[in-house]
Parts: sequence; structure tokens; C-alpha cells
Amino acid sequence: MSDDEMIPRADVEQWWGTSITRISPGEIDLRGYPVQDLIGGASFAEVVWLLLRGELPERRQAALLEAALVASVDHGPQAPSIAAARMAVTCGLGLNNAVATGANLLGDVHGGAGQQCMDLLARIRERWRAGEDLDEVAADTVAEYRRRRQHVPGFGHRFHPRDPRRDPLLGLVADAAGEGVVAGEYLRAAQALEQALAAGRERPVPMNIDGATAVVYSELGFAPELGRGLFVLSRSVGILAHAWEERGSGARIKGPIPRRLLAAYTGPQQRRLPAR
Repeated sequence: MSDDEMIPRADVEQWWGTSITRISPGEIDLRGYPVQDLIGGASFAEVVWLLLRGELPERRQAALLEAALVASVDHGPQAPSIAAARMAVTCGLGLNNAVATGANLLGDVHGGAGQQCMDLLARIRERWRAGEDLDEVAADTVAEYRRRRQHVPGFGHRFHPRDPRRDPLLGLVADAAGEGVVAGEYLRAAQALEQALAAGRERPVPMNIDGATAVVYSELGFAPELGRGLFVLSRSVGILAHAWEERGSGARIKGPIPRRLLAAYTGPQQRRLPAR
């Protein structure tokens, strides 16, 4: 290769140019902070914020983020992401493969409601800030979802009449709003939506974990897509724990139902192949 054909060193260095991490022999800086200063000097939640946002959070912001991360770590092996990770382990896969298997199930249907709720709350807040009445906007939103026969993301739960994670998270947001740490607008939008969902019903439809964490992440200024990423980060802890527990069981090729049971067959009765 001639000198004219050589790629300039600066172009090579910028190929994966990043503002997140600087590395040189004996040195690692994260967003400008030496890693040795962050070790023992910042919490994991603070470092998550730092890497995603560029600056360290205030103490109360970090506490809110950590509370949301803790709230979403696990929901038992009936969750598809957890069950898949456990099945992967019984098929001989290592922990990295098992965690990846579980995390890869966290898509739009299983794991995506938080991001969808953040998008919805942002639209409600935008209309409210434009001058519309908040309660009317919430009622219009619920009516539109009912016309489309769709569930409002972040509300109701197939197992819990009232998600036990709702009240602690929303209480922390309310306290933070009262102290000026967050504005509280997304909290008010979510509460108005919750009231609109309960109107005309015998039983309310309270926020679930997806709705509560959507409020937290929105109040903290995270983009909706990052809200899903934070949920995946949190739930990966539970996926790892269940995969590790299953590895200790010694079970092999553990399917979705116990071996003594078979999935219901709904096809045609046994038949003979036609003579040819």
C-alpha cells in the first residue's frame, strides 16, 4: 500500500470515537472521572447515570433512579424472560448465554410497556402544557384506547390487584417533587390517567411497575427508549440470579411444563398416509 493509500491515523482513532471512556496505559476515565475515584466514591446507580447522561446526578436523583432499578429486578419464574433463562441453563448453556436468552425476550410485549407508557405520558404532558385541561386529556386518551380495544400501557396487572411496587415508587416521586428535585408533571399526568381509567368501573386500574417506573424515568429526564434499556438492565439481575439457581439444581433439558404432562394437541386425529 502506498503512502497515499494509507488511512490517516486520526481517521482510524475516530472510527469508534467516544465521549464516554478514555483509555491509555494505566489510565481509565469515565466521562472524565478517573475510575479509581469512582470506585468507592460513587454508587452503581450514579455511574449508570454518568455514563448515560454525561454528568453525575444529584443525590436525590440517584436515589430515585436506584429505587426504580431495585423495583424491577425480578418477578419470578413465571415471567417468560426468567423461565427462558432457566431453560437455557438446563440445556447446558453458560450464564452469559442464559442471561442473553432471557434479556432477548424483553421486547414490545414482555418488557416494553414502560417505554410505551413513557411515550404516552409525554404526549399527555405536551397537550396539558399547551393549555388543555389535564383531566380531559386523560379521559380522551382512555376513550381512544378503548375505541381501539387496547390496554393502556403501564396500568393494571394480570396477577396483582394492586402492584406492591406502585406506592413506594410514586411516594418517592411525590416527595422529590415536593422538594423541587423533579417537576412532578409526569406524576400528575399518570395519576390523571389512573383516575380516568377508574371512572365508571367497580374496581380501579392502578399503575403497575411499568407505569411507576415510567413516571420515575420520565421525571428524571430519561428518553423513553432509555427507559426500556434501564428496565432490561434491572431485570438482568433477576435473570442472572435465577439462571445461577437453576444451574445448581442439576436438571437437564427442562422444558416449559413438567415431563409428566404434555401440551394439548389440537390437530387432526391420527391418520394413514394415502397409498401412492
